[in-house]
Amino acid sequence: MSVALLWVVSPCDVSNGTGFLVSVREGNRIFDSSGRRNLVCNERIKRGGGKQRWSFGSWLGGAQSGSGRKFSVRSAIVATPAGEMTMSSEQMVYDVVLRQAALVKRQLRSTDELEVKKDIPIPGTLGLLSEAYDRCSEVCAEYAKTFYLGTMLMTPERRKAIWAIYVWCRRTDELVDGPNASHITPAALDRWEDRLEDVFSGRPFDMLDAALCDTVSKFPVDIQPFRDMIEGMRMDLRKSRYRNFDELYLYCYYVAGTVGLMSVPIMGIAPESKATTESVYNAALALGIANQLTNILRDVGEDARRGRVYLPQDELAQAGLSDEDIFAGRVTDKWRIFMKKQIQRARKFFDEAEKGVTELSAASRWPVLASLLLYRRILDEIEANDYNNFTKRAYVSKPKKLIALPIAYAKSLVPSTRT
Repeated sequence: MSVALLWVVSPCDVSNGTGFLVSVREGNRIFDSSGRRNLVCNERIKRGGGKQRWSFGSWLGGAQSGSGRKFSVRSAIVATPAGEMTMSSEQMVYDVVLRQAALVKRQLRSTDELEVKKDIPIPGTLGLLSEAYDRCSEVCAEYAKTFYLGTMLMTPERRKAIWAIYVWCRRTDELVDGPNASHITPAALDRWEDRLEDVFSGRPFDMLDAALCDTVSKFPVDIQPFRDMIEGMRMDLRKSRYRNFDELYLYCYYVAGTVGLMSVPIMGIAPESKATTESVYNAALALGIANQLTNILRDVGEDARRGRVYLPQDELAQAGLSDEDIFAGRVTDKWRIFMKKQIQRARKFFDEAEKGVTELSAASRWPVLASLLLYRRILDEIEANDYNNFTKRAYVSKPKKLIALPIAYAKSLVPSTRT
């Protein structure tokens, strides 16, 4: 469920246990640490492919209740098959949200604008750091054009930080869907997590790590969402079915909702906003879940051809459907009814997400709104295809994208009105 990733640097060698690729760029060529041209990585990056787990517009939206608690989509307590009561995935994720919000609440609320630490002028380092951010910018511009356009409205420090996080997420996703994904091992992901720990400890491995290292030193970004995204990659190594929505919700958090938690400290909260920090984080999570559910519904056929079904098994059974129906690609009345319910659920997350966008700092709203509007329209396209997501790929046409951009920009100008 991924896309092809970087043309700048990609950790391709990690999958065969030889360690991470150390690459340098010369023109448009990529070389490994021995100086040999990495043709496999380069060709993969050129042609693209795979399915995206996360969308980098996935970080804001959501409504605040009186207590600041997230909207109730799932109950906090669920029963196991043996009748035991246990904490739901939603509650576990919410606990993470609370911790993240607590970490940044003081910094975000202490001044009208988050104070960003300035670069320390160490001789010989600032030039390399600037180049690292430039590479991150190139990747974002290539693979997330609409979002990249929106980041140009942000302050220079914020936009560089978002680019650095974007690149790390793409590199992480590539580990399980890149050229050598079939050889990836849990040990390789463990090494990637160790490398992440080094980044947060101020010990970057390569140039692109250095950009993220600089970012997390300047903004109150916590490591836990990054760890959780890696856990989502581990889940894909061992799991191809989800018994119910509670399991699927946790997966969606790992691979997409985490992006929101990474990004809120950088996006910033509007000075005039009266929303709680917790509600803003919940909003970010809502859009991540919505986008990932949309990915899943759009790519049912593609995933089935890879032997994967990212749909709740219990809900399929209740609709009188099974994996065999999906593998056969049958668009029946039962399938249409099932899909209508799945789309309705995704739209509820989008609706909750849109309510919270005005809580962002003014310069950060446009890229988030553009992503939200465009991704939500994919659901419309699935309906327009008569729910045939087996052989038809739902996508938003370029004219519709162009129409959405000014609409998103107009919405982004609406100030926070929450009291």
